[in-house]
Amino acid sequence: MQHLVDAFLDHLAIERGSADNTRLAYTADLARFTAFLQHHGITQINALQRRHITEYLMHQRKRGLSARSVARHLAAVRMFCRYLYREKLLANEVTQLIDTPKLWQRLPHTLSYDEVDRLLAVPPPHTKLGLRDKAMLELMYATGLRVTEAATLKINDINQEAGFLRALGKGSKERIVPVGKQAIEWLRRYLTEARPHFGKTPPARGEVFLSTRGTPLSRKTIWHHIKKYTRAAGITKNITPHTLRHSFATHLLENGGDLRVIQEMLGHADISTTQIYTHVDQGRLKDTHYRYHPRSGRR
Repeated sequence: MQHLVDAFLDHLAIERGSADNTRLAYTADLARFTAFLQHHGITQINALQRRHITEYLMHQRKRGLSARSVARHLAAVRMFCRYLYREKLLANEVTQLIDTPKLWQRLPHTLSYDEVDRLLAVPPPHTKLGLRDKAMLELMYATGLRVTEAATLKINDINQEAGFLRALGKGSKERIVPVGKQAIEWLRRYLTEARPHFGKTPPARGEVFLSTRGTPLSRKTIWHHIKKYTRAAGITKNITPHTLRHSFATHLLENGGDLRVIQEMLGHADISTTQIYTHVDQGRLKDTHYRYHPRSGRR
C-alpha cells in the first residue's frame, strides 16, 4: 500500500504544487492510517470500506487527539482516497458520505451589545492615548481584524473616504474590509489630533497605532490595553483581542449577515472555520421555531 501513498505524494508535489509542509503533514497522517489498516488485516486498498475510516478516526480521538487534529487526519485520508478513485485504483469513493468530525472545541467568547458599548466607552478620548485606544478598539470591532493585522496596519492601507481598509492576513493574503462610519471618524480624529505627537513629529513609521515613543504597538501591548479596559468596563469574561473579532462576526450573523460575506471579511480560507459562529443563531432559530411552527407548543 505504501507505493500508492508515494504516488499520491508525488501527485501533490508535481501536479498540485503543494507546499513542503503540506506534504510532510500528509506523509505523517497517511503513515498512521496505513499502519492502522495493516494492523487490522487490510493489505489491499480495494478491501477498504467506509467503516474502516470511521474506526480509524475514532481510534485517533481515543488517542487524545483534538477534534481539529482528527479533522485534519480525515482531510488527508479523503484526498488520498479521492485521488485513488480518480486514478481507478480504488473501486469506490469510500469517503464520500463521511462528515468532517465536529469540532468539539469550546465556542469562542463573545461580547454582548451592551458589553461592547461599555468597553468602547472606557478609553478617554480627551487624552491622546485614550483617543488612540478608542480608535483602535472601534476599528478592531468594526472590521474583525486579528491583533497582528491591527498592529501592522499601515496608514496607506486605509481609504478613509471610501470606508475600506486593506488587511494583510495569514499566508500574506490580502483582503478588503469595509469600515463603518463611527470607526472611520474616531480613526480620523486619532490620526489628526494624537498620532502626530507620538515620537518624532511627524512619526516616521507608517503603522497606524504607535506608542508614545513613535514605535508600533506590539500584539502584547494591544492585548494588555484590552484587558485593562475590559476590567474598567466591569466585564468579568476572559477577554482577548480575538474576542472583538469573534464579536464582530457573531453580531453580523445575528443581524442577518451572509456567512460567505463574513468569511471574506474575516479572511478565512475555509467556510467551515466561519461556521463556528453559527452557534450564536441557536437562540434565534429556537425563537423562530417557537413562533411559527404549528406544533411548537405555542398554539
